[in-house]
Amino acid sequence: MKLSFFFSSAFLLNRHFLWLLFIVNFAGTIYGYMWYENQLLWTIEQKESWMLPFVPDSPTASLFFSLSILYLLFAPQGKSPFVRWAQMIINALAVVCSIKYGVWATAIIIAGALQGEPLNWQSYMLMASHLAMAVEVTLYARFMKLGTISFLLATAWLLLNDTMDYTFGIYPWLPSTLQDNVDAVKLFTYLLSLTSLVIGYISWKAARKQA
Repeated sequence: MKLSFFFSSAFLLNRHFLWLLFIVNFAGTIYGYMWYENQLLWTIEQKESWMLPFVPDSPTASLFFSLSILYLLFAPQGKSPFVRWAQMIINALAVVCSIKYGVWATAIIIAGALQGEPLNWQSYMLMASHLAMAVEVTLYARFMKLGTISFLLATAWLLLNDTMDYTFGIYPWLPSTLQDNVDAVKLFTYLLSLTSLVIGYISWKAARKQA
């Protein structure tokens, strides 16, 4: 069996594989929100409750991708503009958020380690799972219903999230060795939001041309 088979639509759109992918990602979403439990509780105590949706980043990205998988399993019927736009926006959020936070979390762990933060098995698990987020969504972008406007709206959400994070101090907790580098992390985060738009959009367009 050729390696290219595992990148083909016959394999990637197999319903058994899609269900497995959904289960893995949805389980990861639940784990991710549990990972944020302490920061969510801290936000409730120290900040305003309306800020809570902006706190968990990676699990929300994983949630969007889980919903995108359901769209592949159960394609919406009918021609309702609301249903069509909802699907496109959720798909775009899945693409740009998964690319961004998959790369962001991995880069932050590595940056912390380079400055002396010790790595453990959880560090490697988080890097592997977050990189998988970015890879899987680029593989599936070509099968998603997407559009330029939906990509721009999704990126606007990322930039809003970045602004909330670094204006109100609700960004994901950083390794202790990066506490003095918040400004650099902030700049990297904004640039990565824009880069995720470019990568996601190019991946989608390139795949469509090859189809």
